[in-house]
Amino acid sequence: MSRLHDMGGRFGDGPVVPEPADAPVFAEEWHARALAVTLAAGSLGLWTLDASRHSHERLLPADYAVFSYYEKWISALCNMLVEHDVLSRAELQSAMADGEASPLQARRLTPDKVAKVLSSGGPTERESDKKPRFAIGDAVRAGSGQNQMINGGHSRLPSYVAGKSGRIVQYYGAHVFPDANAHGQGKAPEPLYCVAFRADVLWAHAENPDDEVMLDLWQSYLDPM
Repeated sequence: MSRLHDMGGRFGDGPVVPEPADAPVFAEEWHARALAVTLAAGSLGLWTLDASRHSHERLLPADYAVFSYYEKWISALCNMLVEHDVLSRAELQSAMADGEASPLQARRLTPDKVAKVLSSGGPTERESDKKPRFAIGDAVRAGSGQNQMINGGHSRLPSYVAGKSGRIVQYYGAHVFPDANAHGQGKAPEPLYCVAFRADVLWAHAENPDDEVMLDLWQSYLDPM
């Protein structure tokens, strides 16, 4: 798949323009509603956070390039709702439910549950039979190619580090592997590391060559030097 969303370290996309310090949290009222309905739908338990991220990535490139931030959110959510048979396309187009009440009604995120759900988070550390291959200080190289362990799938490995060398600076234990989790293939936990990459390794004309970029990367993304 095309990784149009993978913009880190890419040239030609124009400057990043920060919002004013006094800008409202939501520029428009519907932005708040888009966030709320996405979180509420996620609480139904039909998909994982990684699958939700992948639904954004699977938007048509022509749409992704022009959609605003929350247009991406709501469009990806609509696709997920249809794919998981929560709603039909006809219901979305008419904004009317078709037939009887949804069997998912009992799972709805009611107002009294919101604070607890949002404050509890979702820890990703797990037990794993995969042993760590690397120790702090080891030199490693990030994977190349499409940077996807599953063909056409979701990955947390940015393209700008593809094939680049770095060093292990921290080990976090085993965590849910997003490449598998995004495709309903289970949590497949594996070792997760913090890897430091020098700026002059990542970019040919680094402004500050001695600077380092720290990335949290799963073991499958890394090879020994």
